[in-house]
Amino acid sequence: MSLDYKLGDLVVTRFVAVVLAVFGLLLAAGGAKLAMLGGSLYYLPAGVLCIAVAVLMWVRRPLGATLYGAFLLATLVWALWEAGADGWALAPRLIAPAVAGLMFGTPWLARVLRGRDSAGNAWLRPERMALLSLGVLALVAIWTSREPPSVERELRANTSSSSTDAAAGEWTDWGRTPAGDRHSPLEQITPANVGQLKTAWTYHTGVPQIGSHGGPEATPLMIDNTLYLCTQNNIVIALDADSGKERWRFDPQVDTSAASGVATCRGVAFYRAPQAADCPERIVSATLSGLLIAVDAKSGKPCATFGAQGFVDLKKGLGDVPNGFYYVSSAPTIVNGTVIVGGWVADNQSTNEPSGVVRGYSADTGAFVWAWDMGRPDDHSEPGPGQTYTRSTPNAWAPMSADPALGLVYVPTGNPTPDHWGGNRPDYSDKYGSSVVAIDVATGDVRWSFQTTHHDLWDYDVPSQPTLFEANVGGKIVPALVQPTKRGELFVLDRRTGTPVAEVKELPVPQRGAVADDRHALTQPFSTGMPAFGRDLLTERDMWGVTPLDQLWCRIEFKGLRNDGPLTPLGLDRSLIYPSIGGGMNWGGVSIDPQRDIMITNSMYYASIGQLLPRAETDRRLAILAKGGLSVTNFAIPLPMQNTPYGILLSGLMSPLDAPCNKPPYGTLSAIDLRNNKLLWTRPVGSARDTGPLGIDSHLPIPMGMPMFGGAITTRSGLLFMGATQDSTFRAFETASGRLLWSARLPAGGNSNPMTYVSPKTGKQYVLIYAGGHVLLRSKPGDAVIAYALPANVPAAATTKAN
Repeated sequence: MSLDYKLGDLVVTRFVAVVLAVFGLLLAAGGAKLAMLGGSLYYLPAGVLCIAVAVLMWVRRPLGATLYGAFLLATLVWALWEAGADGWALAPRLIAPAVAGLMFGTPWLARVLRGRDSAGNAWLRPERMALLSLGVLALVAIWTSREPPSVERELRANTSSSSTDAAAGEWTDWGRTPAGDRHSPLEQITPANVGQLKTAWTYHTGVPQIGSHGGPEATPLMIDNTLYLCTQNNIVIALDADSGKERWRFDPQVDTSAASGVATCRGVAFYRAPQAADCPERIVSATLSGLLIAVDAKSGKPCATFGAQGFVDLKKGLGDVPNGFYYVSSAPTIVNGTVIVGGWVADNQSTNEPSGVVRGYSADTGAFVWAWDMGRPDDHSEPGPGQTYTRSTPNAWAPMSADPALGLVYVPTGNPTPDHWGGNRPDYSDKYGSSVVAIDVATGDVRWSFQTTHHDLWDYDVPSQPTLFEANVGGKIVPALVQPTKRGELFVLDRRTGTPVAEVKELPVPQRGAVADDRHALTQPFSTGMPAFGRDLLTERDMWGVTPLDQLWCRIEFKGLRNDGPLTPLGLDRSLIYPSIGGGMNWGGVSIDPQRDIMITNSMYYASIGQLLPRAETDRRLAILAKGGLSVTNFAIPLPMQNTPYGILLSGLMSPLDAPCNKPPYGTLSAIDLRNNKLLWTRPVGSARDTGPLGIDSHLPIPMGMPMFGGAITTRSGLLFMGATQDSTFRAFETASGRLLWSARLPAGGNSNPMTYVSPKTGKQYVLIYAGGHVLLRSKPGDAVIAYALPANVPAAATTKAN
């Protein structure tokens, strides 16, 4: 053997050999365990090969480089067989082995391992090993950064809305209109000039993020050149639409220390009351403390003729309401003179929580009009003295929509508390839980209901506003609505009757592992006439990680879970919940472009783990917690589900490096062609630049597809805008193709729905987003409201390149 190297070279080589040996031992040990669980057989021999390479390196044999090259080539073949051309799926399988292969090309290892023996030069010299590694890394880089293919779209002429409409430039409801279509008829900002959007102004609310799970999620309204929004602690603010300067703010002095951990305020409502003695134009909002408030839109002062000097107590009739157990999270819905509110109720605490009652109040006086209390279906009055609305019924925390002509409000409902065991649920809760319910605005009567999940045991409460549109069914126009769900199913219904417009089938669902003392639906509704965003079965191949070791850990963890596909029942062992309890789809909703017959939706892909814990063990652990022995953030702590036989353990399927175990993308943006209900395009949205292993930002702006809260809006000009993603970025896409046309970095997570408007004073179109961040997404917190507009010298037809 040649001894043409220095002592330092040998030290470095043997250090690398030790690291490689440890890596190989971990790979082999984990691989043996995975094999015993019936998983992949790759890891055990791969670990043995790495150990062999380490031994050869230790004794300075050039065969070590050759053997490592064989290991890398075998890994490449295996990775392509498992993951195909999916760059992000290939990354954990190939990047770490390829980076390790680069070390063979360093002068220290090359000098030691370039020795000759009687067989002559090793067939794979160290330098060639490094080139092979570079090739593998280049392959992964190309496949992770490529853009999805563009799609051409032939448009049809549609004049159902026009930028010359009287209120076209305003944003008068949370979803722009009572229909919740989140589509603006504005055309000033176009695909040709959107690349030149610049910040027009920024306003800071001065309100820090509160709560352990929520964040600011408000979408402002714009009426008569004034923007109206709420902060997370329910301060209502009016801003000048051209400058962002504050006109007034009303602070209801909410005690946030008593707020729920998921506290938020998604928006306010606007109402004209020309016959009222005061406040002919008013802003109506609700608070964390359970108050319904009306203030004058011009001054911000409470309306004296509304309720008790501007306030209505929403806790009236609810009975015992512990702190943090009830509040109104979404903007009130006002239709035909009635303010309609539901409310968020705490999950998984007991069978004796506040009611999920939905109520209507006069928008003029604040007087009670009706209640829909599903436990008293024929009694729409307030409870008498000493009585309450029915306890623990499914609540309605999500945004609602309305059809004023039909006189209906469309209410998405949650599941009853507790969420994950329903053996003692009453029939009315099973009937209306996890449904969309059409309620008569005048009387509170139920006209129809459609259930999206029967006997929901997964916390698949309906989180999104139903969006109303005109569906073309066999050449006939049908007034329809689409209801997005956490399951990733899109149910399209005739909004007059609740009858499915797109095919829905009752299909068998898994039963293995369900506890015997609960009922479990044998079938569930699947919207087979629409694309689905969460119906796939997760497999071991879908497990991911930053390195081969945490991917191996995720594979072992996954193989230890009971997973029979979507709607696998919870039981006494650990089972997979996919989509997770956060979705699928969440409160951001969908947007519908009527000119292009395109529906835009965004969805999340990550998994949760659930396990029922017997009552005695639940109480034992909670008693330790009460004594200060355990942290409430510890996943060994069950949620109590009092008055049931079980508590519930919930956690995310996460790697030791705090990354989701399933492969990217974790969030996608998709377009559905409403002419045939087929998927038009889909793309991952969001990069890993503001997140990374162990919570450390990677600063890598590589498109990955990140978890998201919030939705998109579309415009007549052919644009869609969305923040929503975990990275602090606001983006514009071409609606027809999904091409990214523009992006802007935000000072915090843009986890709210954006909006757009035209100033009646200047004629300028603005696009606005509230960048406040979100605790659950770990997106950066903030308090900025940011408006973007075209510079004065940019004409509407300017041609620019996408950012």
